Amino acid sequence: MQRFRLTLLLSLALNGTITSQALVISPSRIRNNKENREGRKGTSSLPTPQHNRTNDALRALSRNITSLLENLLKDYDSNHHPGYDSGSPTVVKSNILVRSMGPFSEHRMDYSMDCYFRQSWQDRRLSFNGPIETLSLSIKMLEGIWKPDTFIYNGKKSYLHTITTPNKLLRINKDGSILYSVRLTIKAKCSMDLREFPMDHQSCPLILGSYSYTKDDVIYVWDEDQGVKFLGDVELSQFDLISSPYRNASISRKRELYSVLQVSFNLRRKQGYFLIQVYVPCILIVVLSWVSFWLNREATSDRINLGITTVLTLSTLAIDTRTDLPKVHYATALDWFIFITFGYCMASLIQFASVHYFTKIGSGENYQTQEISVLHRRLMEINRSSSCEPDDGRIMTTDFADWEKLGAELPQLFSAAPVASIPPVPPSTPSGNDEEKTFLQTNVQAILEEIKLSIEISDEDDEDGGATNSKAKMRTNRRHHSSSCMKQLYYCLIANDSFRAKRKRRALAKGNIINSVSKIDSVSRVLFPVTFSIINVIYWWGFIAQNNDFTWKHLDHYKFY
Repeated sequence: MQRFRLTLLLSLALNGTITSQALVISPSRIRNNKENREGRKGTSSLPTPQHNRTNDALRALSRNITSLLENLLKDYDSNHHPGYDSGSPTVVKSNILVRSMGPFSEHRMDYSMDCYFRQSWQDRRLSFNGPIETLSLSIKMLEGIWKPDTFIYNGKKSYLHTITTPNKLLRINKDGSILYSVRLTIKAKCSMDLREFPMDHQSCPLILGSYSYTKDDVIYVWDEDQGVKFLGDVELSQFDLISSPYRNASISRKRELYSVLQVSFNLRRKQGYFLIQVYVPCILIVVLSWVSFWLNREATSDRINLGITTVLTLSTLAIDTRTDLPKVHYATALDWFIFITFGYCMASLIQFASVHYFTKIGSGENYQTQEISVLHRRLMEINRSSSCEPDDGRIMTTDFADWEKLGAELPQLFSAAPVASIPPVPPSTPSGNDEEKTFLQTNVQAILEEIKLSIEISDEDDEDGGATNSKAKMRTNRRHHSSSCMKQLYYCLIANDSFRAKRKRRALAKGNIINSVSKIDSVSRVLFPVTFSIINVIYWWGFIAQNNDFTWKHLDHYKFY
């Protein structure tokens, strides 16, 4: 049996027939034979006739391979493509096997991928006869044959793997078909539109073609069976790979058409990171700013500190979210959300400023003192007009019952607790008579009635717009309700002092002085959460439910001259 195998190998070698199996197995057989000879040194040191015949067959086979390669490259012109003599273009079939992808950088506008790039074409000048189909050759053979000058149109920095040797593969079939495969790491440009960030969909292209051969010389086509494939599941940190459509296309360059291959990696961004790091904190900060609506209007420092803290926190968060994004001239979806939350925090702060300025009563402030000081000045004027001496700002009266009556009248006038800040009673003076005492008592009562009447009239004007009967009041309220609201808003904006005084007197008349709740706070407790919820529904529905159908990008963007 062994003699038959040696005879077959020798006959094939002498007849010029080569097998790839013989090329692969021959070195191992030589090593095995060497080991066997060394193992049998103790028994026999002389080579056997069988070993001599095997070595002769291998040497003859090696000489036959060398002559075959020399014949293939004899008169071969590597400067022309295979279809040059016939005038037909050379068709280059390609496919890509993607090993891994990423990262995708929004800041640099590019992405990376590790892949096997395979090209196959037919060169009949390299065809040979024999019983085998494929011949594997060293990559040094590439230096002597024609190969397509493929490059990446949107490439930035790609390289060939060279560890431990250049990762290339070359196979030639007996009909002249050539398979050329390399392992590449590609970094390609990917122009991203970040207006919908972080709920965006991106399409990153990869465009391949010949650098110098036009469509009349070389035509690139995708392999129908392979095309673009992935080695296992591709896991990306920030994106989900939706699809990877590919097509054959042409690009106009230097006034001529060039054949190109185009593949688009369609991606959908994952939103989990941004929900945890940005959206949820922003919503919680806005909700925290609403806590001030449940704090009494007298807690000035607490509400101001809370409002300023939420605004500063949102400002810091907004700056931090922009560090990894390019400085684009438009606002992203994330920017709009931060603007909305920032606006609500500012509105909460401005809301308390309105409450504090127009409706706050109490907190150590006693607005009754102002009315009493007016009363005191009027009494002094009466004192001077009655020629009472001395004229030093003191009210000269010997009847303390007048002051007691004044202290009892004022609480009824303002419907509040007894006033503690009544002007000090001046020391009694022995001078005076009954006529003066009667005059002062009469004028004190007139002043009290005058102040009471003015307050009643102002309250009546606020309540029913000056109507004198119930029917007129109902008609006036219906007719002037909207105008009254606009008028009050106008008074608030211009900080009208008389309007503010009316508000203060009305609050005093109701008796809600300390730890009171403003109507503005009551409305804000409902208005702010409801409007914020509606805006959030519109925001999320508008960005998520939109149409994101894939469309091919125009290749004119990748022209160069």
